[in-house]
Amino acid sequence: MTWRAALNALHDAGEAGVLITVAAARGHTPREAGAKMVVTAATTWDSVGGGNLEATAVERARALLAVGATTPELVTLRLTDSAVGDHGRQCCGGEVTLLLEPLRPARAHVAIFGVGHVGLELARVLARLPMHLHLVDSRAAQLAPERLSGLADAVATVHVHHAPIPEMVLHDLPAGTHLVVMTHDHAEDAALIDAALRRPALGHTDLGFIGLIGSAVKWARFRTQLLSLGHPPELLARVTTPIGHADLMSGPARKQPAVIALAVAAQLLLLLHPAPAPDATRTP
Repeated sequence: MTWRAALNALHDAGEAGVLITVAAARGHTPREAGAKMVVTAATTWDSVGGGNLEATAVERARALLAVGATTPELVTLRLTDSAVGDHGRQCCGGEVTLLLEPLRPARAHVAIFGVGHVGLELARVLARLPMHLHLVDSRAAQLAPERLSGLADAVATVHVHHAPIPEMVLHDLPAGTHLVVMTHDHAEDAALIDAALRRPALGHTDLGFIGLIGSAVKWARFRTQLLSLGHPPELLARVTTPIGHADLMSGPARKQPAVIALAVAAQLLLLLHPAPAPDATRTP
């Protein structure tokens, strides 16, 4: 995959990366100015020259990803015998300046499992936001075009999944997807939570928010069942239930589908766009 194709793939998947460009090349260098590569936490595409030059750039790019950096930076490396790098020597005789540009996920992925009264109201709210919105239901009628007609002018990219076995859709969702489980069937809800906690089957999940609609009694039953299936208590703590912003779920209208939808949307927005941490160095 070329760096350009990689950028498109990251954009579609909502995955963070760093675009590295040879901003300036002086003397003898492995690549000319304008050469590019893309780096993610696990993969690289294309090349800016190999050797210590590239290894150093990749290492720095991943450090930027680890701290969620958003500001581009320039890195200049000399390719001479006297310039000892952490990853060996390159004695081409030149000097390279690299531009590292963090690419934050362009659009988050949110999956609503169960497009009933509450699910449809939630979809109407979230469809007004720039994201990938996945609507999943085992009932084809819930996803009929006329029922979803209110989403025709959505800002979000809407993906409709009719899935008789909804948990199978989990395999196709990108890492970091936020899940909201609110199907018509408690058995279906339980199967979805079980499958979500098993992904990627390494003792943790690579998904984002995992929210389950329902009461404390429902979760107590689910928790007992999930523990018996081998899920450790610390993994069960990844599930948020009941869902919805507490301030909106405490009023007299809290059981109305539109109010529940607004409360859940508010909770998701706080995750997708967290408030900046206060600057401890500033004085009042």
